[in-house]
Amino acid sequence: MAEKSIIIIGGGIAGLSAGCYGQMNGYRTSIFELHDKPGGVCTAWKRKGYTIDGCIHWLVGTNPANDFYRIWEELGALPGQTIVDHDRFLSVEGKGGKVFTVYADIDRLEQHMKELAPEDKKVIDAFIKGARACTRTSIDMPIGKAPELYGPIEGLKLMFKMMPFLRLMRKWGKTSTLDFSRRFKNPFMRQAFSAGFGGDLADGMPLLFMFMTLAWLNKKEAGYTIGGSLEFSRAIERRYLALGGEINYKSAVAKILVENDKAVGVRLADGTEHRGDIVISAADGRTTIFDMLDGKYIDDKIRGYYHQPHLFPPLVYVGLGVKRSFADMPPSVAGINFPLDKPVTIAGKKHRRMGVHIYNFDPSLAPKGKTALKVQFNTDYDYWKKLSQDLKRYKAEKEQIADQVVAALDQRFPGLAAQVEMRDVATPMTWERVTGNWRGSYEGWFPTIESAMKSMSKILPGLDNFYMTGQWVEPGGGLPTAAMSGRNVTQIICKKDKRAFVTTTP
Repeated sequence: MAEKSIIIIGGGIAGLSAGCYGQMNGYRTSIFELHDKPGGVCTAWKRKGYTIDGCIHWLVGTNPANDFYRIWEELGALPGQTIVDHDRFLSVEGKGGKVFTVYADIDRLEQHMKELAPEDKKVIDAFIKGARACTRTSIDMPIGKAPELYGPIEGLKLMFKMMPFLRLMRKWGKTSTLDFSRRFKNPFMRQAFSAGFGGDLADGMPLLFMFMTLAWLNKKEAGYTIGGSLEFSRAIERRYLALGGEINYKSAVAKILVENDKAVGVRLADGTEHRGDIVISAADGRTTIFDMLDGKYIDDKIRGYYHQPHLFPPLVYVGLGVKRSFADMPPSVAGINFPLDKPVTIAGKKHRRMGVHIYNFDPSLAPKGKTALKVQFNTDYDYWKKLSQDLKRYKAEKEQIADQVVAALDQRFPGLAAQVEMRDVATPMTWERVTGNWRGSYEGWFPTIESAMKSMSKILPGLDNFYMTGQWVEPGGGLPTAAMSGRNVTQIICKKDKRAFVTTTP
């Protein structure tokens, strides 16, 4: 069989995955990535000897018992990696020394919650029952076959397998973490629950997704990879190159070349053209559809997604390098969240609580005896877009945000301000510049129950030899979903070309 060529736009996790599986199945693939390194959003950057991690808090599939482990194994992402399974997800602090710790062990979490709020036993029982149900239920989509390729009988078998989870969805799918927090009588637990499970997004975050996260953590199936996000992406890049793939960095795609309603290649921003039998876009969805393809291949359904988008809000991301070990702080998945004496104001919004991720468990991110910290806030894209037109004001705003954050942390950790050796502030403009993501949204479509159940097509109406993959066709995003999306799109291509889909491990 003649070797076919595939051009892949974007070297994030979905693009790297599609490239790896394409190479495994006899295609000649080339990735064109606008940035100078792999990973897309799964990245990190160095400042003054410290590494600011941009992505992974927990990674589903770090344990062979989880189905996603198979994908990471095929992609070469985990072999040789040191995995840390934290016993705490997050600690939410209140006034007067009260602390709500979200333990990874569900039994321990139940005991802790009932000690904090004995008057809320019934509410706590309902919450714990939901989390425990997820530990006994198949909550991961099967990875063996792309859903688009399921026949009627296979679909029924999947439905039967997922029935317990579907029952959980019916029971909890419409309940947000904020809604559930209002059931608590205990004032501290009411506030701490919403702060710990969703924060600013608690009003729209389905409680069911929190159950799923606790189930993964409880079973030690969602650990942290020492070295962080960029090293994780580099491992997949090495696998792709070892399979014979080709990556072109600093190669932004401007247009997808189309002839007779067939994708035939790409034109880069520098004007050079590259031809291929198949084109896969693992890039930003809106840019792909409306800029690279000039909006010519859409229907009302696709137009609706982008006309009234429900996206993850963009972030302001403050990275700090601190001359302190934080040895007294128990390591956790997401750090601590604490109340502020003086609100931090960002883009006109006052934040009265702040979370800080303390990387005292990853020595690779800071010099010995020192620690990398990260603080992030949801923010308003339009504010930053306008401000970025005035570079002097934009830089000044970033500096005053860093000042506010350091002062707030000094309140919680006295003496910290004098120990700060590095400060770095990233804004939605940073995400837009580095990843091309629409409105700086780091994870695409926000995961409501409705969106999570949507089947978004990987093809566009009227355009042949073209596919999309990644978070813009997989509501909810996330690294496992991105990797699976790249795998699935390759299966779809193999099916069309009458090739048996095969996988290998390093």
